[in-house]
Amino acid sequence: MNTVNELMNLNGRRALITGAAGALGKVMADTLAELGAELILIDRQESDLSSFALELAERRGGKVQFYCCDLEMQDQRRKLIEWMRNEVGGLNILINNAAFVGTSGLEGWAVPFESQTVDTWRRALEVNLTAAFELSQGLTPLLKEGVGGNIINIASIYGEYGPDWGLYEQTNMSNPAAYGASKGGLIQLTRWLATTVAPHVRVNTISPGGIFRNQPEIFVRRYESKTPLRRMATEEDFRGAVAYLASDLSKYVTGQNLVVDGGWGIW
Repeated sequence: MNTVNELMNLNGRRALITGAAGALGKVMADTLAELGAELILIDRQESDLSSFALELAERRGGKVQFYCCDLEMQDQRRKLIEWMRNEVGGLNILINNAAFVGTSGLEGWAVPFESQTVDTWRRALEVNLTAAFELSQGLTPLLKEGVGGNIINIASIYGEYGPDWGLYEQTNMSNPAAYGASKGGLIQLTRWLATTVAPHVRVNTISPGGIFRNQPEIFVRRYESKTPLRRMATEEDFRGAVAYLASDLSKYVTGQNLVVDGGWGIW
């Protein structure tokens, strides 16, 4: 009989995390490093990826590599896959975390529906869905060869639910169609992959609820009033979910969408 500590031990396993320089990516990387995993961190050139990788390796004592890649660019995604296959050569965990979330200042993004552009739609789907498809496809051969091979896709509650527009009144925030559509597609890609790459690789999704990132006070109050736990999430709230799905704690779990939303979707 295995102990819980044995099941969650990731010593000897390698994890690749996209969007690793973001707030959520950093927490997931730190969590897996604490459990003993060797890490490969992926983010864009302009991120603080190298300094974070160095700091994490020093703090956790494990091996941490990093690779700069703009996942919106197919040629860069292909180079990443080639590098993994030809130079790294082994993988146990793939976390598709990178996301195109835009900004309120991006043309055609955080604007009324009639003003949202096809260009921003395509950019969001390229990063949030197409990149996850291509990396999963390209790296599945490595995952099949390794112990405990699994893919974790990071989606959103808006992959399942429509937006409550009352939350956004009197703010410059919005909820573009492309974001929800791409995250919904990612949840369905998880289900499709789970039956396709089984039994060698497990595939699951984590769908976060709203994470507090200094949003306008009026938005935060409204959001919290609609959440049973009466607060927005913090990145720390996702340590347990990623530890569970990445490790053998969930070795008989595949095709699932683990919603971490403080109860947002239950009423």
